[in-house]
Amino acid sequence: MAALARLLQALHCNVVRFTAGAPIIRCLPPGGTQTRSFPPPSADCRWTSSTMATSLLGKRFYSTEAKGDEELHVRYLEGEDQGILVLGLNRPHSKNAISKSLLKTMLKTLDSLKSDKKVRTVILRSEVPGIFCAADLPMPTIAVLDGIALGGGLEMALACDIIVAASSAKMGLVETKLAIIPGAGGTQRLPRAIGVALAKELIFSARVLDGEEAKAVGLVSHVVEQNDAGDAAYRKAVSLAREFIPQGPVAIRMAKLAINQGIEVDLATGLAIEEACYGQVIPTKDRIEGLLAFKEKRPPRYKGE
Repeated sequence: MAALARLLQALHCNVVRFTAGAPIIRCLPPGGTQTRSFPPPSADCRWTSSTMATSLLGKRFYSTEAKGDEELHVRYLEGEDQGILVLGLNRPHSKNAISKSLLKTMLKTLDSLKSDKKVRTVILRSEVPGIFCAADLPMPTIAVLDGIALGGGLEMALACDIIVAASSAKMGLVETKLAIIPGAGGTQRLPRAIGVALAKELIFSARVLDGEEAKAVGLVSHVVEQNDAGDAAYRKAVSLAREFIPQGPVAIRMAKLAINQGIEVDLATGLAIEEACYGQVIPTKDRIEGLLAFKEKRPPRYKGE
């Protein structure tokens, strides 16, 4: 449980996908996307034929084959979506329950991402139809609920900065049905998200909410009608991530740090934290680039430096 809590803390600082649709990994065609898997894929892992390709958001993403024995898939998107990293959970035999090996792999992967300046937003998704599962990254994290996220699945989503859900998604902290309590941050993050009284009501009753109900109580930021492909929330998450990518990456990291740290203290201390974070962006090359781009009336080219 301590290791799972560490994982969720690591996520608390990208995009998590809980999908009800087919387990298809969408990314750019050959030559446009770097792909890494843990464990490494076998040599016969290849792109699907054009007849299997599935268009997404202007036909920029295509389906790739995933080996069934890989528990965590890591894919980098490029082109217009460069800077977006997709992590895919793939344990269909156990409905994405977090095993020790998966937990170890995820922790190792998340630790490596902290210093990766090329990654600006992370999407954590499920590649198991209808299931998500039975962290302290400095870049934005988005949880995408296209299917079911109960117990630990919702706790993982709560560890992210933003949650996007399909109207048909199901979510809840249901541990009291098993005579236990949420033990991976749920009793702490849910009250911070929706308020103490309502969080108590939901945990005491083990109530399961759909996307619309979750939006009404403030648990999710966006709710969208599910589509035939079962990836409506994922599409919305990618759309949000695209809004983040053009902005200064150092500034976004410092803004996130200021918000996360400041919300836990009194206003005076929070303002001091904000001032300290502001001081971190002043000497950056990105700040100079931003001023120069504004002066020259062109889009800035930030490098995270």
